[in-house]
Amino acid sequence: QVQLVESGGGTVQAGGSLRLSCAASGTIFSINSMSWYRQAPGNQRELVAGISSGGYTNYADSVKGRFTISRDNANTAVYLQMNSLKPEDTAVYYCNSLIMAVGDTLRHYWGQGTQVTVSS
Repeated sequence: QVQLVESGGGTVQAGGSLRLSCAASGTIFSINSMSWYRQAPGNQRELVAGISSGGYTNYADSVKGRFTISRDNANTAVYLQMNSLKPEDTAVYYCNSLIMAVGDTLRHYWGQGTQVTVSS
């Protein structure tokens, strides 16, 4: 059983900062990429940022220069530092990871989501 648990969401004024965390737990053999997605009401879920096991990062154009994705040394947690937040960043943020559980194949896992609200 593999779980991704997110934390760190909340409400902040425009221009403020938040830091999201996501920790993977369970019978894990290996963790490949880890990513953050978001979904605003009425919109499709979109990729915000991703980081490979080797540390390669990629970002949506809308967050470049404002958000930073990182992983812990054990590669079991991923973080999203969000600075200069804008009202349009308001969404539910989801952690996603490509994980091989013990005795299983490589598959994507999702966290439960954490709400980020940016007020103007």
